[in-house]
Amino acid sequence: MAFEGLAEKLSNSFKKLRGKGKLSEGDVKEAMREVRLALLEADVNYKVAKELTGKITERAIGAEVMESLTPAQMVIKIVNEELTSLMGGSEERLKMPAHPPAVIMMCGLQGAGKTTHAAKLAYMLKSQGHRPLLAACDIYRPAAIQQLQVMAEKAGAPVFERGTQDPVATAREAVKHAKDYGHDYLLIDTAGRLQIDEQLMDELRRMKEAVNPTDVLLVVDAMIGQESVNVAKTFDELLDITGVILTKLDGDTRGGAALSIKAVTGKPIKFAGTGEKLDGLEVFHPDRMAGRILGMGDMLSLIEDAQARMDEKAAAKTAERMLHNKLNLNDMLDQFQQVKKMGPIKGILSKLPGLGNKVDDLDIDERIMDRTAAIILSMTPYERAHPEELNASRKKRVAAGCGQKVEDVNRLLNQFRQTQKLMKQFGGKKGKKMMRGLGGMGNMGGMPF
Repeated sequence: MAFEGLAEKLSNSFKKLRGKGKLSEGDVKEAMREVRLALLEADVNYKVAKELTGKITERAIGAEVMESLTPAQMVIKIVNEELTSLMGGSEERLKMPAHPPAVIMMCGLQGAGKTTHAAKLAYMLKSQGHRPLLAACDIYRPAAIQQLQVMAEKAGAPVFERGTQDPVATAREAVKHAKDYGHDYLLIDTAGRLQIDEQLMDELRRMKEAVNPTDVLLVVDAMIGQESVNVAKTFDELLDITGVILTKLDGDTRGGAALSIKAVTGKPIKFAGTGEKLDGLEVFHPDRMAGRILGMGDMLSLIEDAQARMDEKAAAKTAERMLHNKLNLNDMLDQFQQVKKMGPIKGILSKLPGLGNKVDDLDIDERIMDRTAAIILSMTPYERAHPEELNASRKKRVAAGCGQKVEDVNRLLNQFRQTQKLMKQFGGKKGKKMMRGLGGMGNMGGMPF
């Protein structure tokens, strides 16, 4: 989980504060010393860590905190606000000129995932109703153009390519093509650099002058920690980037890059890569990320994931059946399939308040939904619709059909009966109102964990 180490250390620091009815200046300074050490261990830039804890200390020893009935909560509130500010304050969107297309140059070191994230961004834009076009301007890496074409096909976006001709000329022609064919976004996939190469950087400068991009996005790997900040700083000095896509953020347990880039370069993180699939890209929300670091969860992102990836009609149909107590095992199977679209179970739970920092300590079997689905699929259509008809011999046949034990079948049926009892409490107008409030998450009641 992103920020796992930092989140755990901050949680331990705040536990000491919660045990005190009143806070002294010494208590605050001791806690901030631990916070500063936690930030440094998370590979946060030293100057950034020092300035952040200095600001928190200054605010935390004020009368507002010292005279508060819950001073520890006030300190956590201040930390949350300062972390949010450190990462940019609010999300930064892509720019859209008065006359499309918006031209986005994707740049970065080789191996950072630039081509992959160009396709991911195209996929995100297309899902929002836009018409993105990808331009293949990496003529140096073997099969780079073919890789972009394969990924673009999966994303449902066309690719403009001119083989091995001068990339600057290709970029210029791609802009004209995008205008002529009504594309509102043009994503230019440039050649990755193994290092800061003057010749290749000059090519980027010439390309920028030729196409006048609305955004220059630098793709950096969060896993390289503080070095990603140095890369961002160098590219910014040469190209004046407008934002950063931070890849592999879900695998970066320290999080130093995310906490340092904005402070060091002054340029925001616009997107975060959170998985290998095309939908593994999300808008970077500093406030939500601060909440996750402090164990407050990220319910807004969880709800947005549910709304974006779940079938709204199927969710509404299941919710309606829940309200009328007509839920059967076909509905439960559909729930599992819908929730699987949202990614790993731990990823879902990490966004729930109070669980974020503890998810990796939980013994969660990611295959539990697959095994549960296998049990249901081993039943006949009649048995799924009428689970009460499953007697001992039928349970034995179902267990044998999916390679599991009768006890596993019984466990599923007991869970289903408990879900039915719970759903009885959602009857009437009050239940309908609650279901509508849950939006796309209304069909998560039968989760097997």
